[in-house]
Amino acid sequence: MRADAARNHERIVGAAVLAFEEIGPQVTLEEIAARADVSVMTVYRRFRTRGQLVKAVFDHVLAAELEPITAVHTDDPWQDLVGVLEAVTELLARRQAIISLAHEFEAFANDSTHRFLLAIEPVLRRAIDAGVVRPELLPRDLNAITFMSLATVHPGDPHGDDRRRYLALLVDGLRPSPTTLPPPSPHDFFEPPEAGTPAP
Repeated sequence: MRADAARNHERIVGAAVLAFEEIGPQVTLEEIAARADVSVMTVYRRFRTRGQLVKAVFDHVLAAELEPITAVHTDDPWQDLVGVLEAVTELLARRQAIISLAHEFEAFANDSTHRFLLAIEPVLRRAIDAGVVRPELLPRDLNAITFMSLATVHPGDPHGDDRRRYLALLVDGLRPSPTTLPPPSPHDFFEPPEAGTPAP
């Protein structure tokens, strides 16, 4: 990618992230172009469809904001894991427009989800090896906990008290227990059903 094209790419994606958050998922490409100080044709040359721009936004949030959170590594594997879950939940709670886009562009969101699971797996593995969490835990369990916690985000709780309360309850279930968790289904619930498969 040429230097000028790379600069335009970064400006458009950066403008799109802010525009989606400030205006909502319905923001137009014209508005994003104006914020990036480029022409609408430049946006279309870089991203042939709205979906491609949304994918670039997902990739940006993942690479610039989510993946660095999972890079934490101290001598306390339990606190590392809890800290990652708290930080990721806090970040996504501020990115509600991105969550809405995830429902609109499920395939792109699933790609980002799998990238995040790969990034968080070493954090979970250290906690398992240290014996501070259930040994049967899977990375997808952490993803589910994050999304369950995000379900408690609501306008009447601007400081996130409910989110933190229920995340603490969910995190407590990660600790070792004499009872083993029931096995998960063979299909990841973050993946769309195959063609011809009825939705639950």
